[in-house]
Amino acid sequence: MYGDPATIRKILTELGDTWAVVGLSSNQGRAAYGVANVLQRFGKRIVPVHPKAETVHGEQGYPSLDAIPFEVDVVDVFVNSALAGQVADEAVAIGAKAVWFQLGVIDEAAYERTRAAGLEMVMDRCPAIEIPRLD
Repeated sequence: MYGDPATIRKILTELGDTWAVVGLSSNQGRAAYGVANVLQRFGKRIVPVHPKAETVHGEQGYPSLDAIPFEVDVVDVFVNSALAGQVADEAVAIGAKAVWFQLGVIDEAAYERTRAAGLEMVMDRCPAIEIPRLD
């Protein structure tokens, strides 16, 4: 329900290539670092979003979604479930087209709010696992 194949395909192939990765830092041991690398290899522009606003994989970081000075297509969320709903609400506020909650990130109320606002959403999935399956 929260990650049907049609929605996954639409987000990965039709909604745009600028992905804000919330929780992405230069810590190579974190899942976000590796997933962002995979997204880049598949042609996505990644935008690190982290309080430290570090440059990661050659891309300038920003401390928050609303600090990004250009349009974001997809917001990929690598924060714990307790914080994820706020990030989803911020994604709606900045005009993103989709929200992607990573594996283990689950907030059903945020999913409902985000979908009601007209955004596509996937929850408890990983784009680095899904994107190679498209071909």
